[in-house]
Amino acid sequence: MVRAAYRPVLALERMLASDTAQVARLHQHAERYNLWRGAGGEFYKANQVQSGGGAAGTGLRSLGLSSPHMYQAKLAPAEVTTILRANEYTSTDMPPGPVKSFDMNTLQSNNPIEDAHSEAVLTIGGGLLFGIYDGHGGAACGQVVAKRLLHYIAAGLLAPKDLARHMKLVQEGDTNNPEYSLVNTINDHFELVQDLRDLYQQSYVEYLQMLHSKRVEIGNNEQIHDVEDILIHAFNTLDADMSREAISRPGGVVNMKTVTVAMSGAVAAAAYIEGPNLSVASTGDCTVVVGSLSETDTWIAKKLTLEHNSDNQKEVKRILAEHPETEHHHIIKGDRLLSILAPLRAFGDFKFKWDRATIEDTLGAILGEHACPPNYKTPPYLTAEPEVSYHRLTPRDKFMVIGSDGLWDMMTPMQVVRLVGEHMSGKVTLSPLHLTQPHVPLADIAALLKQRQAAMRLKPTDSNAATHLIRSALGGTAYGVDHGRLSQMLSLPQDMVRMFRDDITIQVVFFDDEYLRHC
Repeated sequence: MVRAAYRPVLALERMLASDTAQVARLHQHAERYNLWRGAGGEFYKANQVQSGGGAAGTGLRSLGLSSPHMYQAKLAPAEVTTILRANEYTSTDMPPGPVKSFDMNTLQSNNPIEDAHSEAVLTIGGGLLFGIYDGHGGAACGQVVAKRLLHYIAAGLLAPKDLARHMKLVQEGDTNNPEYSLVNTINDHFELVQDLRDLYQQSYVEYLQMLHSKRVEIGNNEQIHDVEDILIHAFNTLDADMSREAISRPGGVVNMKTVTVAMSGAVAAAAYIEGPNLSVASTGDCTVVVGSLSETDTWIAKKLTLEHNSDNQKEVKRILAEHPETEHHHIIKGDRLLSILAPLRAFGDFKFKWDRATIEDTLGAILGEHACPPNYKTPPYLTAEPEVSYHRLTPRDKFMVIGSDGLWDMMTPMQVVRLVGEHMSGKVTLSPLHLTQPHVPLADIAALLKQRQAAMRLKPTDSNAATHLIRSALGGTAYGVDHGRLSQMLSLPQDMVRMFRDDITIQVVFFDDEYLRHC
């Protein structure tokens, strides 16, 4: 989640022309944030190798080439497409409801990639959950949150009777029962190592017991179902569990796996869709946008999240209000929390949450004298509590885009919505025309062909909308996607990529307007 620095338009060309040693020196001086990178510990094992890479493109953070014709493309168009499509995923096999399909893709900058994602259908209630997690200081926290958060949300959404039944199944270990797991995950390529699975399962059982006790306390009212409170409680409880797991020392030994999760952090955005109801919880600077058609059939971008960073004055005031005035000039420095952390809300990052004694006891042996941030006096300075927004879907809402800030650093929400909207129109030309009914009048066929001809000018290279966005973000110009620029951005050495762009992870969720028309 490291933000790329602004650079003069010639910087990229100069770096590419320099020798490897000079590039390394430039990178060393230019990199703005690389805290705790490469801390040890094994957190997950990949079932599928993630590949790809890239660098900053156009939009908000544009890096123009002064003489594109002087640059010889390193990658052929087919090679570029192979890289861009390496991690793409499309699902059209969705249960009947508000979502008819979704596209997803991710392109790494960090090695290993610090972004994570999760998509799931709830096994009880039939809702859908989507989430993107943008890690920093390592991949650990983002991957762990991606594996756990949807389960915490799903459990909180259960009615009292369903919760009691599910808790019994989990305690008995009845893995063959379809309700043992509340989420049916899609496109999940990571598996936690066994000791972490066991530890997290125990925490989940305790979470279920807490939820059950809470329901009993308020009288098991079936009507009590405030989605905003459920999402906030799930975020906060998961973060508290990760804190407790890192501090705990069974047998007096520090668990390096849980401690490394605690030293890294992640921002997150999670969307819960149930019927026409869309609720979004966000902590940090991932962004969620709904693309809608206006009455005049022009695209509208409805942003459902606010970034929790120093550009958000309301957020800055919230943090300052929680601490004595004598500290205010130290809390936000250089647009960062305690001059170190860019997001002002995040999972993990417990060196901004624990008291000084806990930090020194848990992290001191690893981080030494730098265990505590400077001017650390009245913690906590950081929270994982999300802001929650609600949107009732209508037939004019066509899709939702969730993206890590690697996308939004290069494009505005309106640019993203227009690109996806044009992709929807042009995508029909990628497959042959099929008449769904026999004996279609010639006049109707002529109208269809005319629409198809108009759509040809929008014909995309990629059928996956998330891939289309990444291609446009990295290679887009005022005249379309430039292959030379795109090839250059995908050819940058690993030690340079972070200076120009962050990891990019995108989910594009398409709504079923026919279903929404009858809601």
